[in-house]
Amino acid sequence: MSQTTKKKSKKTKKGQQPSLPRAVYEAELFRLQAELVKLQQWTQATGARVVVIFEGRDAAGKGGVIKRITQYLSPRVVRIAALPTPTDRERSEWYYQRYIAHLPAAGEIVLFDRSWYNRAGVERVMGFCTPEEYDLFMRQTPAFEQMLIDDGILLRKYWFSVSDAEQLKRFRSRLSDPVRQWKLSPMDLESIHRWEDYSRAKDDMMAHTDVPESPWFVVESDSKKNARLNMISHLLSTIPYVEVPHDKVVLPERPPASGGYVRPPRELANYVPDHVAQLLGDPENGF
Repeated sequence: MSQTTKKKSKKTKKGQQPSLPRAVYEAELFRLQAELVKLQQWTQATGARVVVIFEGRDAAGKGGVIKRITQYLSPRVVRIAALPTPTDRERSEWYYQRYIAHLPAAGEIVLFDRSWYNRAGVERVMGFCTPEEYDLFMRQTPAFEQMLIDDGILLRKYWFSVSDAEQLKRFRSRLSDPVRQWKLSPMDLESIHRWEDYSRAKDDMMAHTDVPESPWFVVESDSKKNARLNMISHLLSTIPYVEVPHDKVVLPERPPASGGYVRPPRELANYVPDHVAQLLGDPENGF
């Protein structure tokens, strides 16, 4: 074994997948994102309706995958549904009603950043629903999802699985991060103490709703990079999209100036202050 191989093996914990080199990860991610563009064009051309559900523990990496999926896609075609806490009126509705309002029309893809499965997870563990409401959810959900599938919706469900040690590590990293502190909520911190409760809730959810017609797919997410590539690759493999032929775009020649247009003086417009100039400093003084 070479010294290089030994060094790499030391960085990999027992039972943990090694992380890809950054260049390999970025190249493969870009290739998959190009395929997602083809999927988007196929969805528009065929009028397909796609729903992708992202579930998992807090800090399991769902948001990171969603960002990479939507990075180069049109928000008019691919929408993210991340619903807030239900209002009093919504609590009085049929449980699935507020989620139905976000389902796709023809030619659309909707990514649910958490979904109706809130009832099987946080609502059950935290006591936000009654035992009767929970039991009803477990009975109705397979039938509800079968109705979506029978109507032609392509439904995909992903559970992001993160270890307790990795989750805690990610929570700690957010404590001092000014751009990610907002991701830490009292509910997130409570999940640390209720790890086994959430585990039981997930197991029960899988037992009732992991059915052949609408299966769950588990994404190991201790490595964020691996999880992103694995999930996107799998999603693409489950949808029978093809590249849609389209006319080649050719930029037209710019017409010659007519000479009849005069730009108004710059002094008449309100320009954004040059903040970058302050960062660069005075070049004559070497700053």
